[in-house]
Amino acid sequence: MAVIDRVLEPVISPLKETMRRDQTWPFLIEKQPPNIDVSHQVLLYVEGLSVSFDGFKAINNLNLYVNDGELRCLIGANGAGKTTLMDIITGKTQADSGEVYFGQTIDLLGKSESEIAELGIGRKFQKPTVFEQQNVFSNLELAMKAHKGILSTLFARLSGQQLDRIDEVLEIIGLKEHRRMLAGALSHGQKQWLEIGMLLIADPRLMLVDEPVAGMTGQETERTAELLTSLAGERTVIVVEHDMEFVRSIAKTVTVLHQGSVLAEGTMSEIQNDQSVIEVYLGETS
Repeated sequence: MAVIDRVLEPVISPLKETMRRDQTWPFLIEKQPPNIDVSHQVLLYVEGLSVSFDGFKAINNLNLYVNDGELRCLIGANGAGKTTLMDIITGKTQADSGEVYFGQTIDLLGKSESEIAELGIGRKFQKPTVFEQQNVFSNLELAMKAHKGILSTLFARLSGQQLDRIDEVLEIIGLKEHRRMLAGALSHGQKQWLEIGMLLIADPRLMLVDEPVAGMTGQETERTAELLTSLAGERTVIVVEHDMEFVRSIAKTVTVLHQGSVLAEGTMSEIQNDQSVIEVYLGETS
């Protein structure tokens, strides 16, 4: 028996540790958000960034700096590099050269999409990807559970704090009265707001939003402008958009991309009066 005890001891001892009342299984512990160094007031640094696809330079020595709490708009013709830039920031596409930093110290290049999401970077694509057979509340609940990891959500219902967070997000996105409505029954604009809410539930530090008002009514566009403007400050929001009236209504700073590089940057008024922008972009839409 003593021999058996000695053989089993290396296996039994760790198991005993997990059964102690003062111990918590690691997968039940919520990950704490990383400490982002924004001592220079800049949240996102993009420097000397380049990437090519079959010889085509989608991003060409691009430099971009976005301040903490800023709402920045990116505009440019199709193929200017807007989507590719977002792909690189979120880890979907690997850069050929250059640097992308989140705060002063966190190098995003080489990190996976899931690692970047855990850092507090969320992305909303142009087409809404909500769960249409689930109601609005359930969509937010699923987004919350997905953010916290599968294992940690198999054992308990939502806490009071989590329920309060969902109510808070419903209020922000203006869907509190539609919490029990199937997502598939929402208007196009409401689906866009719900998806923004599904990002917000994870409390991202940086939100990347791709063409949020495409296909919206005028009233929905105005509401989306109010929503995105309200989110800036507490978090940083980068919006890619082709609707110039919408951009004018929300942006303090606009960055114009052309052939994978920054062509111009400034207020909307400055951009509209920039001769190079008029020639290569705004002139095309006039």
